[in-house]
Amino acid sequence: MFERVLIAEDHENTSLSVKRALIDLGVEDPKYVAYCDQALSWIRKGLNIAQPYDLFITDLSFVEDHTIQEITDGAALIKAVKEIQPELKILVFSAEGRPEVISSLIRDLGIDAYVRKARHDVQELRSAIESIAKGKTYFPIQIRQTTRENNSFAFTPYDTTIIRLLAQGAKQKEIPQYLKEHKIIPTGLSSLEKRLNLIRDVLGFSTNEQLIAYCKDFKII
Repeated sequence: MFERVLIAEDHENTSLSVKRALIDLGVEDPKYVAYCDQALSWIRKGLNIAQPYDLFITDLSFVEDHTIQEITDGAALIKAVKEIQPELKILVFSAEGRPEVISSLIRDLGIDAYVRKARHDVQELRSAIESIAKGKTYFPIQIRQTTRENNSFAFTPYDTTIIRLLAQGAKQKEIPQYLKEHKIIPTGLSSLEKRLNLIRDVLGFSTNEQLIAYCKDFKII
């Protein structure tokens, strides 16, 4: 389970839901901040002192007040965090329910989980955190269904490269060397595995073989 957790949330009642879920899972002393700039600063400090956070939970909307902020929303915060700590696990906990917004966070920012604020969100938060801790992703079932029905997952050139190599018989552990030689980033094995996990989860597949077959059927590779 995670040891160093940072939560960016400006509503105290919501923070209690997150805290309850973390305590239920045995996570001790999570840190809380109410502002986006503060969250980025804490993550940067964790890296500087060699004590990086291993899970970041954030809302998407932050109420503006007298405190001037350079970053004012969760999406921009996630993007900034990814630039300094690409491997950080990120869970979005928000009232936002529009599929196009959630899909964009998955596709463009590579979040690991999305939980919508609702009546039973503590249980869902627990499930999401447990999934992330096991190296999996966690997204609303309606997002996965909509994506599969519309064949709407936006594959990047990076995605098609690694899937094409897998289809040609390359092993996952061999692909990072190819990426380095061709200056394709990210090159790390963990980044590659995370991306494949995300694509499989969003499309509802359990194996790379199913993903490869899907990509061939729809002329993606």
